[in-house]
Amino acid sequence: MSSTGGPLRPLTVLFAPESAYGPTNNCAGIGGVLRRRGHRVVFAAEASWKGRLAPLGFEEELLDLAPPPEQPQDAGQFWKDFVRDTAPEFRKPTIEQLSTWIKPVWEELVSGARYCEPQLKEIIARVRPDVIVEDNVVCFPALTTAGVPFVRIVSCHPLEMKGEHVPPPFSGYPAGDRSGWDGFRAEYDRTHRSLWSDFDTWVTEQGARPLPDLEFIHEGDLNLYVYPESADYTDARPLGPTWHRLDSSVRETREAFTPPPGPAGGGALIYFSLGSLGSADVDLMRRTIASLARTPHRYIVSKGPLHEEIELPPNMWGEEFLPQTRILPLVDLVITHGGNNTTTEALHFGKPMILLPLFWDQHDNAQRMAELGYGVRLDPYRFTDAQLHGAIRRLLGDTTLRRVLTEAGETIRARDGVHTAADLIERAATG
Repeated sequence: MSSTGGPLRPLTVLFAPESAYGPTNNCAGIGGVLRRRGHRVVFAAEASWKGRLAPLGFEEELLDLAPPPEQPQDAGQFWKDFVRDTAPEFRKPTIEQLSTWIKPVWEELVSGARYCEPQLKEIIARVRPDVIVEDNVVCFPALTTAGVPFVRIVSCHPLEMKGEHVPPPFSGYPAGDRSGWDGFRAEYDRTHRSLWSDFDTWVTEQGARPLPDLEFIHEGDLNLYVYPESADYTDARPLGPTWHRLDSSVRETREAFTPPPGPAGGGALIYFSLGSLGSADVDLMRRTIASLARTPHRYIVSKGPLHEEIELPPNMWGEEFLPQTRILPLVDLVITHGGNNTTTEALHFGKPMILLPLFWDQHDNAQRMAELGYGVRLDPYRFTDAQLHGAIRRLLGDTTLRRVLTEAGETIRARDGVHTAADLIERAATG
């Protein structure tokens, strides 16, 4: 049965998420709703995710984005290593990161798309999907040439849907000051034009339609993006009728979470996470933890993939992985890298944020939260104790902001993004 109560034949839905926790969790949340409605849900997942999706009730079709490593890797290990090795670039202004970090990321993404194209075609031939859903930032031609509806999900910041009257993506520039926009766009064109042109040629050679100018992915027959209306750019950057906003996309989880008997001390309870990738910068994790240890509050810390190298003081408790959506309702404040998942989930539960952006769209999220007054943006490598501690005091003491965010969270949760997405995907597949 469909969500509207009418009969609906079982569909085969193929999800193709980026090999990172944010997009994969987003697809798992939507896929879980579809599976419970009786549909067959298959994941075309990068090989390091083997065995992680099947326990959730999904079929796994694994693929490689590069020649397989000699030893098995943890889920998403490639990008964790990439971030760890390139972390010094995060200290640069965003316009300088275009050539030294953003372009290398695009190069890796493009290389992966080229490498796995034959594998994807074989998977599609085996699975025979009724609809294909991609949550990634780069085009995989096989997904758009399969002869079935193609759904694109944008689970990065909505500036990735560009517009003349909104800041350029990856810049972290303010919406109210256009002085740097043209220069940033010109530098993006200079650093990316050749890469994009070569990729566009290859995409068309695979039988797909040409890419839009300087875009590395097509729009879909249906396009979904994850961002609350209260923080969106809807007036400045209107979108066409194929685009639909999901105010949040929070995966339903049965993982139980019981707050630990510690951490020691009093004060507020604060969640600290730099995400599965940002936490690979162990020096930054240690520096931030040392500063937070000098406050009167308690912390739950997502330690990330290099958790064994991170020691926590008595006022903190943490593990490598934590059920974030179980923890957020319990805390008073979130300290985050500004990844789209954590940012939208914090808003989903009505929590103020301190944002320490590192790369990609994290600068855009941090800037947006700061200019809307929902949080404080700090430089992760240059903040002082006075700045971090002052931001904590201000946000914890702002009762007006807490009321605003509580009401915003109630609205976001009522819009039920995962079920909305499932409805739209069903409609795309059958319409």
